[in-house]
Amino acid sequence: MLVETHAHLDYPDFVNDFDDVLRRATDAGVTRVITIGTSIESSRRAVELAEKYPNVFAVIGVHPAYAHETPEDVITPLRELANNSRVVAIGEIGLDYHRLPSVEAAKQKHVQVFNALQSETEEQVEARIEDGAYKSKQAELFEQLLDLAVALGLNVVIHQRDAWDNTLEILRDYGRQVSGVFHCFGGTLDQANEVIDLGHLVSFTGIVTFKNGKQVRDVAAQVPLDKFMVETDCPYLAPVPFRGKRSEPAHTRLVAEEIARARGVSLEEIAGATTATAEEFFRFERG
Repeated sequence: MLVETHAHLDYPDFVNDFDDVLRRATDAGVTRVITIGTSIESSRRAVELAEKYPNVFAVIGVHPAYAHETPEDVITPLRELANNSRVVAIGEIGLDYHRLPSVEAAKQKHVQVFNALQSETEEQVEARIEDGAYKSKQAELFEQLLDLAVALGLNVVIHQRDAWDNTLEILRDYGRQVSGVFHCFGGTLDQANEVIDLGHLVSFTGIVTFKNGKQVRDVAAQVPLDKFMVETDCPYLAPVPFRGKRSEPAHTRLVAEEIARARGVSLEEIAGATTATAEEFFRFERG
Protein backbone atom coordinates (compact mmCIF):
# COMPACT_ATOMS: atom_id res chain seq x y z
CA MET A 1 0.00 0.00 0.00
CA LEU A 2 1.49 3.30 -1.15
CA VAL A 3 0.43 6.94 -1.14
CA GLU A 4 1.27 9.13 -4.15
CA THR A 5 1.80 12.41 -2.30
CA HIS A 6 2.32 14.79 -5.22
CA ALA A 7 0.53 14.54 -8.54
CA HIS A 8 -0.97 17.10 -10.91
CA LEU A 9 -4.04 15.20 -12.04
CA ASP A 10 -5.84 18.35 -13.15
CA TYR A 11 -3.32 18.88 -15.96
CA PRO A 12 -4.51 18.23 -19.53
CA ASP A 13 -1.99 15.37 -19.81
CA PHE A 14 -4.51 13.10 -18.06
CA VAL A 15 -7.77 14.15 -19.70
CA ASN A 16 -7.98 11.36 -22.24
CA ASP A 17 -7.37 8.37 -19.95
CA PHE A 18 -7.98 9.57 -16.41
CA ASP A 19 -9.88 6.49 -15.22
CA ASP A 20 -7.20 4.21 -16.66
CA VAL A 21 -4.52 6.24 -14.87
CA LEU A 22 -6.25 5.69 -11.53
CA ARG A 23 -6.81 2.02 -12.30
CA ARG A 24 -3.12 1.51 -13.02
CA ALA A 25 -2.27 3.26 -9.77
CA THR A 26 -4.56 0.93 -7.83
CA ASP A 27 -3.09 -2.10 -9.60
CA ALA A 28 0.39 -0.91 -8.56
CA GLY A 29 -0.68 -0.71 -4.91
CA VAL A 30 -1.10 3.07 -4.83
CA THR A 31 -4.23 3.40 -2.74
CA ARG A 32 -4.38 7.19 -2.39
CA VAL A 33 -3.35 10.00 -4.74
CA ILE A 34 -2.91 13.60 -3.68
CA THR A 35 -3.45 16.06 -6.50
CA ILE A 36 -1.77 19.43 -6.05
CA GLY A 37 -3.11 22.84 -7.01
CA THR A 38 -0.77 25.37 -8.60
CA SER A 39 -3.19 28.29 -8.95
CA ILE A 40 -6.69 29.22 -7.83
CA GLU A 41 -8.25 27.54 -10.86
CA SER A 42 -5.95 24.53 -10.60
CA SER A 43 -6.88 24.21 -6.92
CA ARG A 44 -10.59 24.27 -7.81
CA ARG A 45 -10.03 21.49 -10.31
CA ALA A 46 -8.10 19.51 -7.71
CA VAL A 47 -11.01 19.75 -5.28
CA GLU A 48 -13.48 18.71 -7.98
CA LEU A 49 -11.41 15.60 -8.72
CA ALA A 50 -11.16 14.78 -5.02
CA GLU A 51 -14.93 15.06 -4.67
CA LYS A 52 -15.49 12.73 -7.60
CA TYR A 53 -12.91 10.02 -6.86
CA PRO A 54 -12.75 8.51 -3.35
CA ASN A 55 -9.03 7.68 -3.56
CA VAL A 56 -8.05 11.23 -4.61
CA PHE A 57 -7.41 14.06 -2.15
CA ALA A 58 -6.66 17.71 -2.85
CA VAL A 59 -3.97 20.15 -1.81
CA ILE A 60 -4.71 23.79 -2.67
CA GLY A 61 -2.38 26.73 -3.18
CA VAL A 62 -0.49 28.92 -5.62
CA HIS A 63 2.87 27.92 -7.06
CA PRO A 64 5.53 30.64 -6.57
CA ALA A 65 6.15 30.82 -10.32
CA TYR A 66 2.67 32.35 -10.62
CA ALA A 67 3.08 34.87 -7.80
CA HIS A 68 3.46 37.83 -10.16
CA GLU A 69 0.18 37.10 -11.93
CA THR A 70 -2.09 36.19 -9.04
CA PRO A 71 -5.10 38.35 -8.12
CA GLU A 72 -4.70 40.69 -5.17
CA ASP A 73 -6.75 38.44 -2.92
CA VAL A 74 -5.85 34.77 -3.18
CA ILE A 75 -6.69 33.96 0.41
CA THR A 76 -10.49 34.32 0.23
CA PRO A 77 -11.02 31.76 -2.57
CA LEU A 78 -8.50 29.34 -1.06
CA ARG A 79 -10.09 29.65 2.37
CA GLU A 80 -13.45 28.80 0.81
CA LEU A 81 -11.99 25.79 -0.97
CA ALA A 82 -10.35 24.64 2.26
CA ASN A 83 -13.79 24.22 3.83
CA ASN A 84 -14.06 21.06 1.75
CA SER A 85 -13.09 18.03 3.79
CA ARG A 86 -11.26 16.58 0.78
CA VAL A 87 -8.59 19.27 1.14
CA VAL A 88 -5.70 17.89 3.20
CA ALA A 89 -2.98 20.58 2.98
CA ILE A 90 -1.98 23.96 1.55
CA GLY A 91 0.39 23.83 -1.41
CA GLU A 92 2.31 23.85 -3.40
CA ILE A 93 3.77 27.04 -2.02
CA GLY A 94 7.27 28.42 -1.57
CA LEU A 95 10.00 30.20 -3.49
CA ASP A 96 11.42 29.63 -6.98
CA TYR A 97 14.34 31.71 -8.25
CA HIS A 98 15.14 29.47 -11.20
CA ARG A 99 13.71 31.87 -13.77
CA LEU A 100 14.44 35.28 -12.31
CA PRO A 101 14.49 38.17 -14.82
CA SER A 102 18.29 38.35 -14.53
CA VAL A 103 18.58 34.64 -15.31
CA GLU A 104 16.34 34.96 -18.36
CA ALA A 105 18.29 38.04 -19.48
CA ALA A 106 21.52 36.09 -19.20
CA LYS A 107 20.06 33.38 -21.42
CA GLN A 108 19.08 35.99 -23.98
CA LYS A 109 22.59 37.33 -23.98
CA HIS A 110 23.73 34.19 -25.71
CA VAL A 111 21.42 34.79 -28.65
CA GLN A 112 21.63 38.57 -28.87
CA VAL A 113 24.51 40.81 -29.90
CA PHE A 114 24.88 43.88 -27.71
CA ASN A 115 26.27 46.87 -29.55
CA ALA A 116 27.53 48.70 -26.51
CA LEU A 117 28.76 47.70 -23.09
CA GLN A 118 26.68 50.44 -21.49
CA SER A 119 23.41 49.07 -22.86
CA GLU A 120 24.29 45.63 -21.51
CA THR A 121 25.05 47.10 -18.09
CA GLU A 122 21.76 48.97 -18.04
CA GLU A 123 19.93 45.78 -18.89
CA GLN A 124 21.66 43.94 -16.07
CA VAL A 125 20.76 46.67 -13.59
CA GLU A 126 17.14 46.61 -14.71
CA ALA A 127 17.04 42.82 -14.40
CA ARG A 128 18.39 43.00 -10.85
CA ILE A 129 15.69 45.50 -9.92
CA GLU A 130 13.08 43.18 -11.41
CA ASP A 131 14.64 40.30 -9.47
CA GLY A 132 14.03 42.15 -6.22
CA ALA A 133 10.38 42.78 -7.05
CA TYR A 134 9.93 39.18 -8.19
CA LYS A 135 11.43 37.78 -4.98
CA SER A 136 9.44 40.18 -2.83
CA LYS A 137 6.15 39.14 -4.43
CA GLN A 138 6.96 35.47 -3.96
CA ALA A 139 7.89 35.97 -0.31
CA GLU A 140 4.71 37.94 0.34
CA LEU A 141 2.57 35.20 -1.20
CA PHE A 142 4.48 32.46 0.64
CA GLU A 143 3.90 34.15 3.98
CA GLN A 144 0.21 34.77 3.25
CA LEU A 145 -0.29 31.09 2.43
CA LEU A 146 1.67 29.96 5.48
CA ASP A 147 -0.55 32.21 7.60
CA LEU A 148 -3.60 30.59 6.02
CA ALA A 149 -2.25 27.11 6.79
CA VAL A 150 -1.65 28.08 10.42
CA ALA A 151 -5.15 29.53 10.71
CA LEU A 152 -6.72 26.39 9.22
CA GLY A 153 -4.52 23.92 11.09
CA LEU A 154 -3.25 22.38 7.86
CA ASN A 155 0.27 21.36 6.89
CA VAL A 156 2.00 22.67 3.77
CA VAL A 157 3.59 21.26 0.62
CA ILE A 158 6.69 23.30 -0.15
CA HIS A 159 8.23 24.04 -3.53
CA GLN A 160 11.82 25.30 -3.35
CA ARG A 161 14.09 25.86 -6.31
CA ASP A 162 17.33 27.83 -6.19
CA ALA A 163 16.01 29.67 -3.11
CA TRP A 164 17.16 27.50 -0.22
CA ASP A 165 18.33 30.14 2.26
CA ASN A 166 15.33 32.44 1.80
CA THR A 167 12.87 29.55 2.04
CA LEU A 168 14.30 28.34 5.34
CA GLU A 169 14.57 31.88 6.66
CA ILE A 170 10.83 32.37 6.20
CA LEU A 171 9.95 28.97 7.62
CA ARG A 172 12.08 29.52 10.74
CA ASP A 173 9.90 32.50 11.63
CA TYR A 174 6.94 30.10 11.91
CA GLY A 175 8.71 27.66 14.20
CA ARG A 176 6.51 24.65 14.92
CA GLN A 177 3.26 26.44 14.06
CA VAL A 178 3.18 24.59 10.75
CA SER A 179 4.85 21.51 9.33
CA GLY A 180 5.84 21.13 5.70
CA VAL A 181 7.12 18.60 3.24
CA PHE A 182 9.83 19.70 0.81
CA HIS A 183 8.52 18.00 -2.27
CA CYS A 184 10.79 16.72 -5.05
CA PHE A 185 13.76 16.97 -2.71
CA GLY A 186 17.07 17.17 -4.56
CA GLY A 187 19.42 18.65 -1.98
CA THR A 188 22.24 17.25 0.11
CA LEU A 189 22.01 15.08 3.21
CA ASP A 190 22.98 18.10 5.33
CA GLN A 191 20.10 20.07 3.81
CA ALA A 192 17.68 17.20 4.40
CA ASN A 193 18.77 17.03 8.03
CA GLU A 194 18.36 20.80 8.32
CA VAL A 195 14.77 20.48 7.11
CA ILE A 196 14.07 17.56 9.44
CA ASP A 197 15.60 19.37 12.43
CA LEU A 198 13.13 22.21 11.81
CA GLY A 199 10.26 19.74 12.06
CA HIS A 200 9.63 19.24 8.36
CA LEU A 201 9.77 16.28 5.96
CA VAL A 202 11.24 15.59 2.54
CA SER A 203 9.75 13.71 -0.39
CA PHE A 204 11.45 11.87 -3.25
CA THR A 205 10.45 11.51 -6.91
CA GLY A 206 11.54 9.42 -9.87
CA ILE A 207 14.86 11.29 -9.80
CA VAL A 208 16.07 8.53 -7.46
CA THR A 209 16.01 6.19 -10.48
CA PHE A 210 17.98 8.48 -12.80
CA LYS A 211 21.57 7.70 -13.73
CA ASN A 212 22.54 11.19 -12.59
CA GLY A 213 20.41 10.93 -9.45
CA LYS A 214 23.08 9.40 -7.21
CA GLN A 215 23.04 12.23 -4.68
CA VAL A 216 19.27 11.98 -4.27
CA ARG A 217 19.49 8.18 -3.94
CA ASP A 218 22.18 8.52 -1.28
CA VAL A 219 20.04 10.98 0.67
CA ALA A 220 17.00 8.72 0.38
CA ALA A 221 19.12 5.86 1.68
CA GLN A 222 20.20 7.76 4.80
CA VAL A 223 17.39 9.98 6.08
CA PRO A 224 15.32 8.52 8.94
CA LEU A 225 12.70 6.09 7.72
CA ASP A 226 9.84 8.09 9.21
CA LYS A 227 10.92 11.47 7.81
CA PHE A 228 10.22 11.11 4.10
CA MET A 229 7.45 10.34 1.65
CA VAL A 230 7.28 9.25 -1.99
CA GLU A 231 5.76 10.97 -5.00
CA THR A 232 6.01 11.30 -8.77
CA ASP A 233 5.28 15.01 -9.44
CA CYS A 234 3.49 13.60 -12.48
CA PRO A 235 3.21 14.26 -15.34
CA TYR A 236 6.87 15.24 -14.84
CA LEU A 237 9.99 13.27 -13.89
CA ALA A 238 8.93 9.82 -15.05
CA PRO A 239 11.21 7.23 -13.44
CA VAL A 240 13.31 4.71 -15.33
CA PRO A 241 12.25 2.83 -17.46
CA PHE A 242 9.66 5.46 -18.47
CA ARG A 243 11.98 8.44 -18.49
CA GLY A 244 11.05 10.90 -21.23
CA LYS A 245 7.43 9.79 -21.18
CA ARG A 246 4.47 10.96 -19.13
CA SER A 247 4.76 10.05 -15.49
CA GLU A 248 1.67 8.91 -13.59
CA PRO A 249 0.74 7.88 -10.01
CA ALA A 250 1.39 4.17 -10.62
CA HIS A 251 5.07 5.05 -10.92
CA THR A 252 5.14 5.82 -7.20
CA ARG A 253 5.85 2.12 -6.79
CA LEU A 254 9.02 2.42 -8.87
CA VAL A 255 10.21 5.30 -6.68
CA ALA A 256 9.60 3.24 -3.54
CA GLU A 257 11.29 0.18 -5.03
CA GLU A 258 14.43 2.16 -5.85
CA ILE A 259 14.59 3.62 -2.36
CA ALA A 260 14.14 0.14 -0.91
CA ARG A 261 17.10 -1.07 -2.97
CA ALA A 262 19.20 1.89 -1.89
CA ARG A 263 18.42 1.22 1.78
CA GLY A 264 18.73 -2.56 1.49
CA VAL A 265 15.23 -3.20 2.80
CA SER A 266 11.99 -4.57 1.40
CA LEU A 267 9.44 -2.62 -0.60
CA GLU A 268 6.91 -3.50 2.10
CA GLU A 269 9.00 -1.69 4.71
CA ILE A 270 9.24 1.47 2.60
CA ALA A 271 5.56 1.31 1.70
CA GLY A 272 4.51 0.85 5.30
CA ALA A 273 6.68 3.64 6.65
CA THR A 274 5.89 6.21 3.95
CA THR A 275 2.17 5.46 4.08
CA ALA A 276 2.14 5.91 7.86
CA THR A 277 4.00 9.22 7.48
CA ALA A 278 1.60 10.40 4.78
CA GLU A 279 -1.43 9.46 6.87
CA GLU A 280 -0.11 11.41 9.85
CA PHE A 281 0.92 14.43 7.74
CA PHE A 282 -2.20 14.76 5.57
CA ARG A 283 -4.77 13.42 8.05
CA PHE A 284 -7.01 11.83 5.44
CA GLU A 285 -9.79 11.32 7.96
CA ARG A 286 -10.89 14.89 7.18
CA GLY A 287 -12.34 13.44 3.99
